[in-house]
Amino acid sequence: MRPLYQLFISSTVVLMGCNPQNKSSENQKAETEVAQKTIAFADFKKIKGVDNVQEVPFQLFTKMDSVRFFVSPNKTAAHLKIAYNKLDNYYGFEEFDDFYSIHYSINNTISNSIEAFVLKSEFTASFDLTLKGVDLYEIRSSTLKDSQDFKNKSFSKYGTITEVSEQEFKAASTNKIDEVLVKNPQVKLKDNNWIYTENSKETVITQHENVSTEDGTLSNEYIGQSPSLHLEVFKENPAETTDVYYSFYNVKPTAGFSLFTGGYPHILPSKNWISYIGSNNDVGSNFDISTYAEQSHTQENLLYANFTNFKIGDETKAFWADDETFYAEVYPTNSASSNGKKQKAAFIKIKLKADLFRMKKKYYNPYSNWPH
Repeated sequence: MRPLYQLFISSTVVLMGCNPQNKSSENQKAETEVAQKTIAFADFKKIKGVDNVQEVPFQLFTKMDSVRFFVSPNKTAAHLKIAYNKLDNYYGFEEFDDFYSIHYSINNTISNSIEAFVLKSEFTASFDLTLKGVDLYEIRSSTLKDSQDFKNKSFSKYGTITEVSEQEFKAASTNKIDEVLVKNPQVKLKDNNWIYTENSKETVITQHENVSTEDGTLSNEYIGQSPSLHLEVFKENPAETTDVYYSFYNVKPTAGFSLFTGGYPHILPSKNWISYIGSNNDVGSNFDISTYAEQSHTQENLLYANFTNFKIGDETKAFWADDETFYAEVYPTNSASSNGKKQKAAFIKIKLKADLFRMKKKYYNPYSNWPH
């Protein structure tokens, strides 16, 4: 009986392997694969291309070598697999459960654009970007005192930079050593001019840009006085450009211009340091430290670095925790808020080398030129 039982099982297995339903399923799968192989850009909906990036709700980014474009927001829909090109733009317009809808210009030709659907698992929206996997040390250029450096691409030459938690950032800020800028009651706005008044004498603080624009909007704002530097600080926002910078004026005796920073100033009274960290209009962010000589009203550069992989959040939140440690709120370079979703803030700590600004003394050997 045992041999017959084994034969019956073997026969059953063979019959199951030839099940018509399984064969039908395999045929359907094969047909789908064939359909997906033959799909082309012509199968997608033609649309008007994006000619103004400001009108795009959000952008998408990927780290994959290839991505899939679906004709509808359905995982079983026909799709086209294309190689990722770093020059391509993936403009996001709608969000679904597992998909984003995008507008894509074929070969970067706006007149040849399509609507496609991409998997969320293959892309990251601009509002979801984080610093995970980002090289914070990467810089485009730097300057140490008078020495410019375009070859070194790492901040490690000057110190360390790390991402820290929001808890550490807030805890460190309770002991920050930045000088607080305070309003000087002797500086007031009068007839569209900033005026410094002392002993009934009024002095106009003449600034770089016109105080008012055609629509009457002030192009500058009084921030406050630096008690240690004895300078009045203004935020200047020229009407013709998007540049914002901070100007310092010495109002005694003639309200003369003394120095400026490219971002909100963070001043260390003990060292006469004026520093700032701000987003670069071209690439990443600028970190700059200079020292101010009050007698000559001159500004000497100590350190400048152009970081490439992050932008600055609220500049006023940055601070010095000690003479070597600087904290700032940042965002990934391509991060942006969209559709009510806030971009994800991150926090960094820059630690300068202790001897960074100390001049190294060269040892002189009086016998070095003697013949051997």
